[in-house]
Amino acid sequence: MIQKTLHMTYKLARRIVIGVVGATVLLIGIVMMVAPGPALIVIPLGLAILSLEFAWARHWLKKVRERISREVRSRQKNRAEAHRQRATPEP
Repeated sequence: MIQKTLHMTYKLARRIVIGVVGATVLLIGIVMMVAPGPALIVIPLGLAILSLEFAWARHWLKKVRERISREVRSRQKNRAEAHRQRATPEP
C-alpha cells in the first residue's frame, strides 16, 4: 500500500516537474520569437521536454520538426538554384 502510494506520488511529481520545466522553456522560446534569441532551437527543446509526459506535445513536436525540415530543404534548394544561376555564363 505504501509503496503504491509512493509510486503514484513519484509519477505525479515527475509529471508536474516536467510540465513546469517544459512549459517554461517553451514560453521562453515563444518570447524569443520577438526578442533576440534562438527561438527555433528553444521551442522544439521545450516541446521535447513536454513530450516526455504529454501526447499533445509529441504531436506538436512532430509538426514543428516537419516544418523546420521543409524550410531547410526549401532554403537549400533556393541557394543551389542561385549558385547555378551565378555559375552559368550569360550569352
